[in-house]
Amino acid sequence: MARDLAPGPGIRRGRLRVYLGSAPGVGKTYRMLDEARRRQERGADVVVGYIECHGRRHTQAMTEGLEAVPRAHRSYRGAEFEEMDLDAVLARRPSVVLVDELAHTNIPGGRNAKRWQDVEELLAAGIDVITTVNIQHLESLNDVVRKITGIPQRETVPDEVVRRADQLELVDMAPQALRRRMAHGNVYKAEKVDAALSNYFRVGNLTALRELALLWVAGRVDEGLRDYRASHNIDRVWETRERVVVALTGGPEGETIIRRAARIADRTAGGDLLAVHVTRSDGLAGASSGALAQQRQLVESLGGSYHVVVGDDIPTALLAFARAHDATQLVLGTSRRGRVSRFLTGPGTGQTTVDASEDIDVHMVTHEFTGRGKLPPLGRRHSKRRTVAGFASGLIVPALLTAVLSQFHARLNLTTDALIFQLGVVAVALLGGAVSAVVAAVIASVLLNYFFIPPTHSLTIGEANNIVALLVFATVALTVSTVVDHAGKLTSRAARATAEAETLSTLAGSVLRGADALPALLEKSRTAFGMDSVALLDSLTGETIARSDGGGDSTAGEATEVAVGERSVLVLTGRRLPAADQRVLTAFAAHVAAALERDRLAVVAAEVEPIKAADRMRTALLAAVSHDLRTPLAAARASVGSLRSPDVEFSPEDQAELLATADESLVKLTRLVDNLLDMSRLQAGALTLHLAPTSLEELLVRAMDSLSDPQAPIQPLDLDRVPPVLADPPLLERVLANVITNALRHNAPGAPVLVTASHHADLVEIRVIDRGPGIAPEDRDRVFLPFQRLGDTDNTTGVGLGLALSRGLAEAMGGSLEVEDTPGGGTTMLLTLPAVPEPQTVEPGGPRPEGSAVR
Repeated sequence: MARDLAPGPGIRRGRLRVYLGSAPGVGKTYRMLDEARRRQERGADVVVGYIECHGRRHTQAMTEGLEAVPRAHRSYRGAEFEEMDLDAVLARRPSVVLVDELAHTNIPGGRNAKRWQDVEELLAAGIDVITTVNIQHLESLNDVVRKITGIPQRETVPDEVVRRADQLELVDMAPQALRRRMAHGNVYKAEKVDAALSNYFRVGNLTALRELALLWVAGRVDEGLRDYRASHNIDRVWETRERVVVALTGGPEGETIIRRAARIADRTAGGDLLAVHVTRSDGLAGASSGALAQQRQLVESLGGSYHVVVGDDIPTALLAFARAHDATQLVLGTSRRGRVSRFLTGPGTGQTTVDASEDIDVHMVTHEFTGRGKLPPLGRRHSKRRTVAGFASGLIVPALLTAVLSQFHARLNLTTDALIFQLGVVAVALLGGAVSAVVAAVIASVLLNYFFIPPTHSLTIGEANNIVALLVFATVALTVSTVVDHAGKLTSRAARATAEAETLSTLAGSVLRGADALPALLEKSRTAFGMDSVALLDSLTGETIARSDGGGDSTAGEATEVAVGERSVLVLTGRRLPAADQRVLTAFAAHVAAALERDRLAVVAAEVEPIKAADRMRTALLAAVSHDLRTPLAAARASVGSLRSPDVEFSPEDQAELLATADESLVKLTRLVDNLLDMSRLQAGALTLHLAPTSLEELLVRAMDSLSDPQAPIQPLDLDRVPPVLADPPLLERVLANVITNALRHNAPGAPVLVTASHHADLVEIRVIDRGPGIAPEDRDRVFLPFQRLGDTDNTTGVGLGLALSRGLAEAMGGSLEVEDTPGGGTTMLLTLPAVPEPQTVEPGGPRPEGSAVR
């Protein structure tokens, strides 16, 4: 992890400027030196801590006139290397120091293993640092670059180190322009240009790396912009990038508006698509978990992201989410409600969102379900507008009914009048709830008595039967209003439970689809509850285990804590959570506790796995060597026993044959034991290497002499045209001998085994080519497993350690061993090793030419 060293008392922390290159050779070092010269002209004390010019004359010319701190010389495995002298730079205390190749691995013997750690010490000492790094060396992009180029990056720097830079400048160049630079000899020497252009520096590779660099820097700029807006309390959306938020209800129109939003986002390069579903305490009409799951899949297939937030007011929650993500456009479907529903309940989510959107463009997308929805259930918790409307109806409806019934008083009896008034009270109860129904019942009772119960136009009741009827009317009206209100509360609770279950279901699905559960849980809990930040802390030490921060101030706002297991606590910072959300938050905490436990079990399993692997290796070893050790031992013992027998006199020819048999058997036994010992050392990580410059031409001769048949048909090509490789000579001899023996065993009769070599950048590729039956793609990894003899049915060919041991030794020396098809049929074993660059000898981790950064 990146270290953040604190400066000493009274010392300000130095400022870091990083030149980030999209690829090797785009001119990072030149730009850094140009900036140094400009600062020097302004009077700054600038020194060179470490610069790699890679033999480029224009870059070398830029160093003239700049003071350079003498480099430290270190010995490593018999060779001398140069590194930046950190202590000398600290003692010199310039105002600015130039440090090239931030991701470089230092030669053992210094204080820090990585150069970026040296830079951290310089910054802590108050010294400004200007440095360079290529995009492929960022830790987060390591696997992405390997998939694009096929070449692993062995030197990386944590992203956080570069993210914390005070100034970050991208050094970019079009792929065609960079290839022209290389063709003119401005990047590599002439003999390396063709290999580099046909391998790493292909147009496709350079274009992909360039896009990675642009996107990474754009994300870094976006973070800085959000921090600036948060620190200056700027709530307005700045339309620096098109971000389209599509609101999903789970209704049948979802796919239509998702595709429409995706087309809007695709109109601009780099547009983002975010889908959001709001769950609230009273549920959401038409929401379907199955439909939401399908819509989520559609969003993700279109390159967007899916989010769930909790909010009591849907328009407010939508706009808060959109502003938190700097959305420029919000896409909603037109209402499924009909005119009557809109008249009864007022403007819907779409209109309310448009009225409050301010600087966010809102698109209302029409669809085939517009206006075809059902009336919303009237038994839900009522909004303020609806409560006022219900109270007004409680006053008006009885009066209207009185006016209408007065016109037909001669034709209707008291029972009919009472039932019609009863129907009006029920309607008011459905619309406005219990309070409105009570008001309507009281007024209706008074009007019924005054206008329709004799004597009319008087509150006096003449007959006892009419008194009973009026009391029954009032009782029924109040009972109905109570039942309706209770039903509304039950509906609200059921909807709340449905919303909570929907949120937890989405959460569980997100965790199951993610590779790392804990970060996914924290991110989902932050977005679901609309918080600024969520942190998982150790309750005993207070250390942060994991964290998810949004775009706002992660330290401001109210903190909500919930226990996670016995030693952890989940802290949410932002708005005050209502009590109703605490149940869902507790469920989130339970998921977090389960994820922590799973991570702990994964660590335990990882610790157990080497033991299991060793057991499997031991079992396989015992099974495999039971015959292979016995066979040469038996042959040697039989030969020696025959020679020592006093009962038989052997001729000189027979004695020579028996001695040859014994010698051949002992040689096989020695080779087998050596392979077993080396494999066990590799498994235990105890193999000692002595790397040195090694000539392939000379080493191949020794490898051929060690074969059981020194006269085997082997044809070397171009071995004298490649530089020496950095390897352990005896081990490399073993690797070549094993690979060539395997090729001879499977080669076509009469065809020679070809051994060729080529040089690409800082790598030497050695190919051992046979014309045998070849290896199927699905079996190529199996041939490198210990105790496997692919296609063999007996044990006479050995225990199957040759290729497994060869790959292990190659990787231990910083190389690789892979299988390729031979054009025209057969198998090619590709052995890749680091080349010794000119003019100095280089070891893994030491200073390398810039092209080596793509190894």
